[in-house]
Amino acid sequence: MTTPEGVNGELMPIVRMTLPRGVKRLDLATVPVGERIGRCWILLFGLIPIDWDDLTLVRLDPPAGFLERSSMLSMRVWEHERTVEPAPGGCVVTDRIAFEPRIPIPGRLLLPLYRTVFRHRHRRLRSRFGGHLESVS
Repeated sequence: MTTPEGVNGELMPIVRMTLPRGVKRLDLATVPVGERIGRCWILLFGLIPIDWDDLTLVRLDPPAGFLERSSMLSMRVWEHERTVEPAPGGCVVTDRIAFEPRIPIPGRLLLPLYRTVFRHRHRRLRSRFGGHLESVS
């Protein structure tokens, strides 16, 4: 969940994220927390640029999760918090997002898109690591 391969393993084939220019890998021991890491491009189907993310991690607690608070081309504020909690037979992964679009689009119009993307991500996680879906909201 914290490597570029892991993130893209969850996102593909819908989208792929690049690493910021000049960054070869995100090493959890040395990644700057609380500072802008750089711009990651978001590529539809892994090919077509549709957005960018000025990636900033404000909390990094492997293996318990992370908190990203970034700006994007489409979002003045993008916040993604992931928590991983131990559970009998595995773990519970929870993703929480908050966002402020740059253009006045009601959140209720974007929520179905984000729910679809995160359901896809959780399906990909379950197919890779096993488990079942309790609920997605």
